[in-house]
Amino acid sequence: MCKPGSPGFWGKRSRYPRFKSKRKSRASAEYTRSAFRWRDGQLTLAKMETPLTIVWSRPLPEGAEPSTVTVSRDAAGRWFVSLLVEDPTVAVLPPVGAAVGIDAGITSLLTLSTGEKVTNPRHERADRRKLAKAQRDLSRKGKDTKNRAKARLAVARIHCRIADRRRDHLHKLSTRLVRENQTVVIEDLSVRNMLRNHSLARAISDAAWTHLRGMIEYKAAWYGRTVIAVDRWYPSTKTCSACGRINTAMTLGVRVWTCPGCDAVHDRDVNAAKNMLAAGLAER
Repeated sequence: MCKPGSPGFWGKRSRYPRFKSKRKSRASAEYTRSAFRWRDGQLTLAKMETPLTIVWSRPLPEGAEPSTVTVSRDAAGRWFVSLLVEDPTVAVLPPVGAAVGIDAGITSLLTLSTGEKVTNPRHERADRRKLAKAQRDLSRKGKDTKNRAKARLAVARIHCRIADRRRDHLHKLSTRLVRENQTVVIEDLSVRNMLRNHSLARAISDAAWTHLRGMIEYKAAWYGRTVIAVDRWYPSTKTCSACGRINTAMTLGVRVWTCPGCDAVHDRDVNAAKNMLAAGLAER
């Protein structure tokens, strides 16, 4: 970290330092190749005499040698070890002819141009009552007491449980979309601005659209797929996917509508996904 009085800061080669907080910052340490030993599937860090006792989430690829080890601890007090390796099993998938447009939502997490709707699990809402009780218990505890530390840990464990289930679901969904389609068309949403709507902010945060987009993009780069982001101002919802007519106004409560131009009946989300696909393929 560069201090304000160092030449790097005054020479404008680095930003103003952001100091870490013991309470708010994520506790982590990174070890380069000279600071750890990897032998026979066991990891020994610097200044340690015995290997770490680790429950591995999955085995390393055959013949892989870690180049960097990161040890971290989350808010719930769980310790994690991440190994950076070159994975030879990640290869470009055979090309497929399918392409899909995606419309993100809250009632349905995703609506595909094929007509399929992916249900939103709403992980946060499932544990909302338990989380609210734990937060009330935390608020009653005295400052800097052992009971407050225990209550804070209980709240953190519920948050981590929610995040773990959400991450698992998004990983499975993004992997499926990338494997099944050669081209994935998504909308370039400004989630930060959408969170200013206090009526929907909690549901939007729980949906984690930004995390899903990030997973789709890096997995597409791994497997040789294409991701196209359509401009957020494109009127995908108001445009008829059959004749191209654009309606002047449509409230959020309208879920099914009939086009005045061609009398086609559209499901709001499916129609938007079809328009996203057409716009993305046109841009490509």
